[in-house]
Amino acid sequence: MEFTCLSRGGCFYFPPCHMFEVCGFRIQFDCPMDFSALPIFSPVPLDFYVISDEELSTHPGNGSFNLENVSEEKIEKPLDVGSLIKAEPWYKIINNLRLWNPSFTDIVLISSPMGMLGLPFLTREKDFSAKIYATEATARLGKMMMDDLIAMHMEFKQFYGSEDDATPQMKQILAVGCPCTADVKDCMKKVETVRYGEEACYNGALVIKALSSGLEIGACNWTINGPKRNIAYISSSIFSSSNAMNFDYLALQEETIIYSDFSSVESMNDILNDTSGPLTDNLTALSSNEETLANLLSDPAESVGESEKLSFICSCAVQSVESGGSVLIPINRLGVTLQLLEQISASLDYSNLKVPIYLISSVAEELLAFANVIPEWLSKQRQQKLFSGEPMFAFVDLLKEKRLHVFPAVHSPNLLINWQEPCVVFCPHWNLRLGPVVHLLRRWCGDPSSLLVLEKGLDAELALLPFRPMSMKVLQCAFLSGIKLDKVRPLLKVLQPKVVMLPENLSRLINTNTESFTVFSYSEGETLRVPNLKDSLELEIAPDLAMSFCWRKLQQGNIDIARLKGELSLNCGKFKLLAENAHVATDQRPLIHWGQPDLKKLLNVLSKMGIEGSLQQSDAESSNVGVIRIHDPTEAVIEIQESRTIISVADKKLSARIFDAVDSVLDGV
Repeated sequence: MEFTCLSRGGCFYFPPCHMFEVCGFRIQFDCPMDFSALPIFSPVPLDFYVISDEELSTHPGNGSFNLENVSEEKIEKPLDVGSLIKAEPWYKIINNLRLWNPSFTDIVLISSPMGMLGLPFLTREKDFSAKIYATEATARLGKMMMDDLIAMHMEFKQFYGSEDDATPQMKQILAVGCPCTADVKDCMKKVETVRYGEEACYNGALVIKALSSGLEIGACNWTINGPKRNIAYISSSIFSSSNAMNFDYLALQEETIIYSDFSSVESMNDILNDTSGPLTDNLTALSSNEETLANLLSDPAESVGESEKLSFICSCAVQSVESGGSVLIPINRLGVTLQLLEQISASLDYSNLKVPIYLISSVAEELLAFANVIPEWLSKQRQQKLFSGEPMFAFVDLLKEKRLHVFPAVHSPNLLINWQEPCVVFCPHWNLRLGPVVHLLRRWCGDPSSLLVLEKGLDAELALLPFRPMSMKVLQCAFLSGIKLDKVRPLLKVLQPKVVMLPENLSRLINTNTESFTVFSYSEGETLRVPNLKDSLELEIAPDLAMSFCWRKLQQGNIDIARLKGELSLNCGKFKLLAENAHVATDQRPLIHWGQPDLKKLLNVLSKMGIEGSLQQSDAESSNVGVIRIHDPTEAVIEIQESRTIISVADKKLSARIFDAVDSVLDGV
């Protein structure tokens, strides 16, 4: 098996991407887009302010765009709003993915909605024919995100026009523009959706199954079972989730594990700065008791910490509203948005504050409608509400009470009519360059009473550059996005694999002298070759064939052997031998021999049968060829080579007798 890490990703919005080959098939994990370059572009100017041709021609974003010039400019003077590129944004895809011919990819597995945003660029490649698998919820949410991105990007197209004026250097660095609606529709036609625990059989050789990761609604890990290897792929996962179905880690007990949750690697970097000793010293004294490990993995402290974080955001939001300010929450995570919507509305009620809550997105209405009809993808707490006759989410009551207002865009006529301040607004973030967040930030950036809630991981200094001077309060929070560092080894102890592939930095945690599994470290851009654990393959034999065994004992060794004839099939990752329609009696089949006959032993057998002969030196150059010349009853020649024995004789009866003699000194079945 060959495994290549194409990208380690960067955060929840940019998951890792890998390529690996197993059983002759090439499989790609996830196909994300990198939005980290988006902040270098300037948002659409306020009121569609017209930029002069002279300004455009001299701006780094046009004509004279050069990386060396930009880097020198950063060194010479501080970055300001004039340094941003005034052009239609382009996006980055994974550079290492360009090194792989997409026509040779057989399968693409999508683990989360963010992991499928780059699919339209992959599926439109010539000769792309891979099978794409994703859960039903991931496919729906991913499509909504792509549709929303296209809708918000249209604002740039309307301002700058549809002409492709990006320089060759920009195309080389950023690679792709925004996908179009046709690309998304064509991409979704090639996606095969699955449910949690549902088996999908690819080409009869691989059985693929999606299992809940708990990261987001519909997000999943994967198991791949084949004739030679059983693999579990662990993406970013959360053991206990308030909205999504919990992390189904017990179903990942396979012999080979690909660990692809880099969130613990990021947190490990902070720990490494505070300690000089190896981390393994602090983790070797880990209990092997299953109950203890299970309690450690299900520790509620993780959920309590997230709840306290959300409560703090709510308290800050209430303070801003009480002081007359508004709250802007640009977050693209459905689960976090639904939780904040629920808790902020409750906090406002508790404080007796009657302010409107707005959800502004081109897919907001579709998103809420979808979230309300997917109980099978939600946590047990949400499902229990459904069984009790309660709404699964608070937004249902908020919509009925007209406290929550849903609009597709900031310029929607109904929004302009109903707009009230102070208010709380939820919208997508897209690095503060696309969509409603740009207009609302421009409106409130000078208000010291207003609050902006951002996710950690976004370069706030660069993202907020176009909105300076910023009087608005900014609260940056890090939401749980994967398995915490202290749960990595307990998880592996529970799963008990034979082989584990870990990110290079994370592999420091594993003391291979005390663990029962072998660790392979991988790094970005390098190919890792992992040997097969199985020297032989398993074969299922039909009962009627198994009953017809005719055993033959070998001459050397205490081994019995039988010969079978049937139809060999590969189905659901298992080889099976089925009975043929036409049966041939075992005693009527010609024997299959192997090995090389011993010349002296063969001469003795021939002599006992009344056939006289002698050894003769072969004329062949190879010394491995032996010749027996028969003198009586008639002349014949037996030529024994490495791979075959040739009997040359005119008498058919003598030929049959010689064959019987050779048969008696060889093993056959």
